[in-house]
Amino acid sequence: MEKVIIEGTPKTPTINFDMIVGLLEIKGRSIPENSIEFYKPLVEHLERYAQKPQSNTNVNIQLEYFNTSSSKCILDVFKKLESIHKNGNQIVINWYYEQDDEDMLEAGEDYQAIINVPFKMIEVQE
Repeated sequence: MEKVIIEGTPKTPTINFDMIVGLLEIKGRSIPENSIEFYKPLVEHLERYAQKPQSNTNVNIQLEYFNTSSSKCILDVFKKLESIHKNGNQIVINWYYEQDDEDMLEAGEDYQAIINVPFKMIEVQE
């Protein structure tokens, strides 16, 4: 198992996926030209990770903004995590949102309602 590190840009988030310790982080803005193309390698790594996941996986999502096509891809990532969780592995999704960012809080709550994985909503100072 390896690490997946994708440096963020003004349009794409930073991705840090350390399969050895079971840590997935997505931070920044997600407005890539082609969301499916951007997220596809991460989903493929999650499929491989699902074959032999860590007993505990921590997921930290700290997005400033994401567009509609990214939201679908993020849902695909969460669905992969849900399948790992259904197989008896512990997964927690930490959804970070800024104190006055109601939209980002709502987005996290929407995912929480769809995906059967424990979510923690974490408010951060701007």
